[in-house]
Amino acid sequence: MKTKISKRLSLTWVSLLCISCFFLGAMFNSRFRGSDSGSQLMLHRRDQEVNVVTEEYAHVKKKSQEKDVIQEVLKTHKAIESLDKSVSMLQKQLSVRQSHQQIVDVARTNTSTEGSQRKKVFMVIGINTAFSSRQRRDSLRDSWMPQGEKLEKLEKEKGIVVKFMIGHSAIPHSIVDKEINSEDAQYKDFFRLDHVEGYYNLSAKTKTFFSSAVATWDAEFYVKIDDDVHVNLGMLASTLALHRHKPRVYIGCMKSGPVLTKKTAKYREPEFWKFGEEGNKYFRHATGQIYAISKDLATYISNNQPILHKYANEDVTLGSWFLGLEVEHIDDRNFCCGTPPVCEMRAEVGDVCVASFDWKCSGVCKSVDRMWLVHAVCGEGDQAVWDANL
Repeated sequence: MKTKISKRLSLTWVSLLCISCFFLGAMFNSRFRGSDSGSQLMLHRRDQEVNVVTEEYAHVKKKSQEKDVIQEVLKTHKAIESLDKSVSMLQKQLSVRQSHQQIVDVARTNTSTEGSQRKKVFMVIGINTAFSSRQRRDSLRDSWMPQGEKLEKLEKEKGIVVKFMIGHSAIPHSIVDKEINSEDAQYKDFFRLDHVEGYYNLSAKTKTFFSSAVATWDAEFYVKIDDDVHVNLGMLASTLALHRHKPRVYIGCMKSGPVLTKKTAKYREPEFWKFGEEGNKYFRHATGQIYAISKDLATYISNNQPILHKYANEDVTLGSWFLGLEVEHIDDRNFCCGTPPVCEMRAEVGDVCVASFDWKCSGVCKSVDRMWLVHAVCGEGDQAVWDANL
């Protein structure tokens, strides 16, 4: 009996134990699955956070890279600007050195027509004349312009060169050219220019004169005079000597006349539109009857003649070349005295004029007949030029 009861109890406990193990296994499996799901959720969240952090890092890195690129661009731009400034400065320095070297080269290498080095003088006077102006030239030779030995002596002792400047005709070896050659052989007072004569070529002739004069003489001043103007050489020399230490001076009677537009006007300016509205005036410039410029300005004309523009009027043209330059304009009214009785009254009180002419004639009216009279009553005396303190 006991054995049967013991067996029944054992079977009961085995059954209970199996059932307990089943339930325990089920619970464990459930917990394990729950733990695995939670782990997967945590891993998913962690992946999302990593992705967010990665994206933010990539965004920040991109911004940083863009900032670095912008900074590099700015640095490159600044470097280019700095380089441009350096190149510009070097170009300016090179331009100044080239300009200076050109002046030095002109002073060293240009020779006179006789083949020797340029002769140093105080001033060179070019008297503008034409083929048909023989009588005007004779009127000057008979009044204020020295002749022969006196002309040579004036150059040697006082450094004052006085020459009639003239070019050549359009036809080589024409009659008028031969007449000038004959006249020059007699008086030896011409300065021949490589220029075709003509009334409408006066601006070009002026440019050629200064360029040729600079190449021939090393002067402190270069003077242009018309052949119907009376001049006192001693007073001219003394006046210019007062300005000899100024590098760039432009001396004469400064004026500002109207810009003429009508086709029938004698001094019409074809390029009148460049000077503004109709009725405007020209800029200040020395009247063309007589003016003087210093060596630096004459050299400037010589060095830049290919690009210097020419207007219809010669005096306007010269004035235009000095606009924008550091040039001192000297308005000296002694360069434009009237003829007797104006210059006569001044001469009587010892205030001799540099030059005399009539505005209405743009020179001494009827100069061939009256030049000797003007010289007689307005002249400074033959000794004045020799006594001039240069």
